[in-house]
Amino acid sequence: MQLSPQDDEFRGRVRQWLAENLTGRFAELRGAGGPGREHEAHAERLAWNGHLAAAGWTCLGWPAEFGGRGATLAQQVIFHEEYARSGAPARVGYMGEELLGPTLIAFGTPEQQRRFLPAIAAVRELWCQGYSEPDAGSDLAAVATSATLDGGQWVVTGQKVWTSLAHVADWCFVLARTQAGSRRGAGLSYLLVPMRQPAVTVRPIRQLTGTSEFNEVFFDGARTAKENVLGPVGQGYKIAIETLNEGRIGIGAQMIGLARGAWEFASKYAQERKQFGKAIADFQAIQFQIAQMATEIEAARLMVYNCARMKDAGVNFVKEAAMTKLFASQVAERVTSLAIEIYGGYGFTKDYPVEKYWRDAKIGKIYEGTSNMQLATIAKLLLGGK
Repeated sequence: MQLSPQDDEFRGRVRQWLAENLTGRFAELRGAGGPGREHEAHAERLAWNGHLAAAGWTCLGWPAEFGGRGATLAQQVIFHEEYARSGAPARVGYMGEELLGPTLIAFGTPEQQRRFLPAIAAVRELWCQGYSEPDAGSDLAAVATSATLDGGQWVVTGQKVWTSLAHVADWCFVLARTQAGSRRGAGLSYLLVPMRQPAVTVRPIRQLTGTSEFNEVFFDGARTAKENVLGPVGQGYKIAIETLNEGRIGIGAQMIGLARGAWEFASKYAQERKQFGKAIADFQAIQFQIAQMATEIEAARLMVYNCARMKDAGVNFVKEAAMTKLFASQVAERVTSLAIEIYGGYGFTKDYPVEKYWRDAKIGKIYEGTSNMQLATIAKLLLGGK
């Protein structure tokens, strides 16, 4: 599959801008804030995200009338690839830009779009995702958090868990059961809930690393305006799945960027490292590893671009999105592990860049649904389930 000359030119502009701007006060942010390190340099990364926004590198796929660049999904994939490959810091506005924003554009009312989209695009308001619960991890249809109408407000009661960066978020998009007695995906609604209120409690989840970017969130009668429901009441499950599909392509593209970055560094290292009087790249075993890495990256890349084409053509791609995210995350793990092998024991030290790629690829298998959940989704769709 060949990209258009316009896409190649777009890739060049992205790569050049990142190289020119990850300098000065932003140079130290390379590698900061990735999976498992989302607590790092929050204020500095927020400033970087604002810098991206000012230059037009956020909300790429949003139509121009909503403050975006109107980029094709293929160009968005290119951006994700190059961004991950460059080692640029994790964006603090990702949830709003990549997940909620496109969902608001597709399902929101004009009033909701005017209220929320400009603040997301300018990185003035940060969002978190209220999906997972203690008894509803990757199975969204098992959500138990409830919401009832009280005059002109929704009253939300329940608990969410593994909520990334809830402690710095201004708003949360919450999947809640608004029809009492409903089961599975029926009767769920997609609510936009402000986080800065007494009835919302955020409790950090301390990890083995000592950091706490994940949180438990307790809604004890939290309130949001009646009009802050996205789409029809009771149809939130479908909208939540649409949000995940957008995210799965983005995660797949990021995984390719990680894998490609690791492959490039490992290939260069193999040409420079001498053993028995010659570069280790001259050994057949190393050549085989480098070739295997390149082949797998290209296969995953084609899957992501195929999803992009389907999305741009308006074709349903739920199954393909799950396949792509699953395969790309598996490829990233294998490729970064092979890169570590080429570096030997040095690869696990922070003095060499492949350690970050390897670590981020490991955790990437969890985002937007675990690998097992992707397999369950794929199997259900292949067998004609819903």
